Amino acid sequence: MSSITEVKVPDIGDFKQVDVIEILVKPGDTVAKEASLITVESDKATMEIPSPAAGVVKELRVKLGDKVAEGSMILLLQADEGEVPAVPPSKAAESSTPAAPLPEPAAVPVSASAPAAVPIQRPAPVPLEPVAEVPAFKPHASPSVRKFARELGVDLARLNGSGPKGRITQEDVQAFVKGVMNQAPAAAPAAAAGGVPFNLPEWPQVDFAKFGPVEAKPLSRIRKLSGANLHRNWISIPHVTQFDEADVTELEAFRKESGAASEKQGFKLTMLAFLIKACVTALRQYPEFNASLDRSGENLVLKKYFHIGVAVDTPDGLVVPVIRDADRKGVYELARELAEVSKLAREKKLKPGDMQGGTFSISSLGGIGGTAFTPIINAPEVAILGVSRAAMRQVWVGARDGGGQFQPRLMLPLSLSYDHRVIDGAAGARFTSYLASVLSDIRRSLL
Repeated sequence: MSSITEVKVPDIGDFKQVDVIEILVKPGDTVAKEASLITVESDKATMEIPSPAAGVVKELRVKLGDKVAEGSMILLLQADEGEVPAVPPSKAAESSTPAAPLPEPAAVPVSASAPAAVPIQRPAPVPLEPVAEVPAFKPHASPSVRKFARELGVDLARLNGSGPKGRITQEDVQAFVKGVMNQAPAAAPAAAAGGVPFNLPEWPQVDFAKFGPVEAKPLSRIRKLSGANLHRNWISIPHVTQFDEADVTELEAFRKESGAASEKQGFKLTMLAFLIKACVTALRQYPEFNASLDRSGENLVLKKYFHIGVAVDTPDGLVVPVIRDADRKGVYELARELAEVSKLAREKKLKPGDMQGGTFSISSLGGIGGTAFTPIINAPEVAILGVSRAAMRQVWVGARDGGGQFQPRLMLPLSLSYDHRVIDGAAGARFTSYLASVLSDIRRSLL
């Protein structure tokens, strides 16, 4: 005997309407008790909803993008009244495919003379021979680990999880990547846009405690994820950094004059808002900087929109929210939005969509210090602008052959890193030179 159970969203705390971002099962799948069914995401957290019982998925009642709350229907589950054997999803998928060459796992001979009232003693399952086909099920891993694996190009179906109940952890993904890198000479080159494998020597194993007191401090989740991305971008993209400086004397005076009006509206008018506006003007003039290589590495995708990523320093690490349609917004509107996204970033309330779709990035360290640095490109973008602290310097103003004089000017250091596969040195120098001219006379941004 079996019964149909309505599986609903359980108590998920103080969350009213959350988005369904992943559906981990489909009709016909056999699931075990506590197996993950869907993944939901709020402004604060991502959660997987487990199955309350073992059984077979009969019908889904949700789809991607739906908003659910406690008590919302997820699916109909056909569950046996007794204990349901936990059949792995891979075997359930194989048995549901008529053309599959593998034997049906449930097709085990049973004696016809066995009395109906006597429980059937099933023999132990016979292990199947390994096959080259990729299983048709989602590996047991959290959304963050799946995202981490996608960014590194790792197929989770090839990994064995070391976590509870076979869950794949981030350490499992890292170990797999390390193993592949150590076999790089035998590996096929990757696509041009995605980099090539490296045969690196093994990381030195050192017992630091032998030399003095130490303390182990785990990296934050943001630093783990961003660290892997930065490493990939650094070894996969041929970086070149062009250094320049812009005379922002008049612009800074104008910013201070206009700052009082913005503060009355509850936000601060920062130099970064003017930088975004100036970058949009430069990107219009040099569209190859507002582009990406396609997956083949043979075509340049020129973008007709201007979504500017802005690096925000948080206690847990660097995040890059995106200011969308920056070309359609005024300086005041940009300053207000910058204040809002920076606050959300520091409070860990950014949504995944808030950090996607960027076409060009800006990393400003002007509020901290420094004279120049080499920012790492945020793939799949092809360029990023680094900005350091402005400083007063004596600059020669006037004709080179006479008639000029040294004047104190506020100079803003610019560091432009670009993908040398797409942009050559002359174009990089032209871009920073043009950007500097826009910053020296912000009226150019209106042209």
